[in-house]
Amino acid sequence: MSQVAAPKVRRQSQSRIFMRGLCKYFTDISRQERIVALDGIDLEIGDDEFLTILGPSGCGKTTLLNIVAGFDQASSGDVRLDGEAILKPGPDRGVVFQEYALFPWLSVEQNIEFGLRERGVAKAQRRARVRDQIASVGLSGFERRYPQELSGGMRQRVAIARALVNDPKILLLDEPFAALDAQTRTIMQQELLRVWSAARRTAIFITHNIEEAILLGDRVVVMTARPGRIKEIVVVNLPRPREVTSVEFNAIRRRIASMLESEVQATFAAMQDGAGD
Repeated sequence: MSQVAAPKVRRQSQSRIFMRGLCKYFTDISRQERIVALDGIDLEIGDDEFLTILGPSGCGKTTLLNIVAGFDQASSGDVRLDGEAILKPGPDRGVVFQEYALFPWLSVEQNIEFGLRERGVAKAQRRARVRDQIASVGLSGFERRYPQELSGGMRQRVAIARALVNDPKILLLDEPFAALDAQTRTIMQQELLRVWSAARRTAIFITHNIEEAILLGDRVVVMTARPGRIKEIVVVNLPRPREVTSVEFNAIRRRIASMLESEVQATFAAMQDGAGD
């Protein structure tokens, strides 16, 4: 299989997202001790890069995403978007959660339109943007359906469309396909790449699935067990669409699996120690 050049690692002035010395602490009230969730994260993410983040449970993947989204604040260190410190949520970042988080009393069209309406976008412009976004995720004809009338994959398409309709600079996805069956998950991975490729923007995708991380990412950030640190960043030099049965793909999968094995064991040992206290 032919290979493509690795994505360029950009300097701070060229990076869309820049993190340096990022740390996050929590207080365990019952034990009266500080828990280190993230420790010294240094990371730069370029414009239109698709970055996947992989690691054992409890390693701080979602915490890191929440800090970039502005839902949480770092305890120390620096995190910036286009040179500006991230201090709060904003429409320049679209977030897709594992749970669909749709309003059950609103139709597909109304769910996607919600953010635009809250921002005061004119009705005609809202409707045009929503119509285009519905078409882009393959939901034309379902505009007036309600979430309970849709399959899991269709609900997640609505969630993705709702994030994209605001034309965010950054797309943040927290295990959005984890609750889907294997066949639907494969379809949604392909759909996400299609939508992302049509309007390239920076994407950060959290997952526990090694194959998914390699299939989607330009680079895969492999994190350690808590406290979460970057163990290694793996550049995926494979052209899209990627063939998961190829020799090259499986070589990367074995390499990452080997990295994660010790981290998963460390997480399990920590759980066992906690259970014994």
